[in-house]
Amino acid sequence: MYNFQKKRENGLNLKAMDADQLRENAHKMVDFIADYYKNIENFPVLSQVEPGYLQKLLPDSAPMQPESLQAVLQDVKTKILPGVTHWQSPDYFAYFPSNSSVAGFLGEMLSAGINMVGFSWITSPAATELEMIVLDWLANLLKLPNDFLSKGPGGGAIQGTASEALLVVLLAARDKVLREVGKDALGKLVVYGSDQTHSSLQKACQIAGIHPENLRLLRTETCNEYALSPESLTDAISHDVASGLIPLFLCATVGTTSSTAVDPLLALGKITKKYGIWFHVDAAYAGSACICPEYRHHLNGIEEADSFNMNCHKWFLTNFDCSALWIKDRSPLIQSLSTNPEYLKNKASQGSTVIDYKDWQIPLGRRFRSLKLWMVLRLYGVENLQSYIRNHIKLAQQFEDFVAQDTRFEIAATRTFSLVCFRLLPANKNEEYANKLNRDLLDSVNSSGKIFISHTVLSGKYVLRFVVGAPLTEERHIIAAWILFQEAASSLLENA
Repeated sequence: MYNFQKKRENGLNLKAMDADQLRENAHKMVDFIADYYKNIENFPVLSQVEPGYLQKLLPDSAPMQPESLQAVLQDVKTKILPGVTHWQSPDYFAYFPSNSSVAGFLGEMLSAGINMVGFSWITSPAATELEMIVLDWLANLLKLPNDFLSKGPGGGAIQGTASEALLVVLLAARDKVLREVGKDALGKLVVYGSDQTHSSLQKACQIAGIHPENLRLLRTETCNEYALSPESLTDAISHDVASGLIPLFLCATVGTTSSTAVDPLLALGKITKKYGIWFHVDAAYAGSACICPEYRHHLNGIEEADSFNMNCHKWFLTNFDCSALWIKDRSPLIQSLSTNPEYLKNKASQGSTVIDYKDWQIPLGRRFRSLKLWMVLRLYGVENLQSYIRNHIKLAQQFEDFVAQDTRFEIAATRTFSLVCFRLLPANKNEEYANKLNRDLLDSVNSSGKIFISHTVLSGKYVLRFVVGAPLTEERHIIAAWILFQEAASSLLENA
């Protein structure tokens, strides 16, 4: 082992790895992180720095000699944290949540401590087998069909993000069809989603070589609560077939980004089955809620899907990154992504008796991510996880009630989970002015540093999104946020 023995007066004389030094310094780091969480409400939620701020504060080159941990942590306090947007703040209500938890943090620590690279079973059998087991646990909580379990023809794998999950199943679908019709047919393949589908579908198509003109983002309507209409899908497919194109892939969503709309899985699934289209369901955000029996019906029709994805790192107390993907038949995925160089060959893999997760993903290397999901499920238990989800939905309902009681505001979309879409209404009905007014309202509350929210556009209207999902959020934070909105709205309307 290489030993970093060169001393410096203020340095740590830190070895590459030493159990005693790790214990001493890790205690200091845990104390630092715990203090961060204890004081997190004192920070502006949205970073208030200007672009390029950090370049002015840090040296142009790395130090030639070691520095002390104390000096580094002091720089984190004074230079790094001012440039951080605090996703774990109880006053963070933007985008979708990115949960951190005690259990998730402990699992992340353990994964970093073991620090294996589990691309095949032989590189760490426990990593592969724990991932299979823990995703079977979660699949059973969600009441997914048996085909999605590891004992069946499919199984689950942890990807980095929902974008990666979507990409790998699109590649599997593409290659499966091209093996049947010939690789020259790539330009005829058509992919379907709605105008509410996450932008990762467009990026996946770009990477997979799907021609831009063959991506169909079908229009949704307010009357359908922004869900994808089976009729519009059927019409689009029929037109494409008549034009000599090949329908390939549909991405449906349970909990869209803009408004948490839920696409009708059962009806859409029957259409895809009729035409031999790969059916993927993206439940990156809302999948977590479906462990609660009262929300499971949003997955009705999942038995028609070829693949299903949810992000445990959004709303399931599992630190980023941990995106669970299940597939009904793993063969097309492995055929599409498998490589078998001589230097990776081994008896277990050659005997086809094990799963090698390198063949289920884009990169070769992979982290021991199942550890943190396993620890979340064990240290919290299902009932506490269900209560956690229900509490956030209850708080969102409370905020929605506040909005509904103030005639200056309107609810812009039906609340299904813990996202409230709303907007401020001007005295006149000018839509252009209403959009500007809501942009100004968003800028006002965000620049205060007291909360952070994001926006979307629905039916041409600029809409504010208020998502409850941070682990530390309590009722008092909801009340304070609403007071801030009321005060900012009053100021804007008075100066109109």
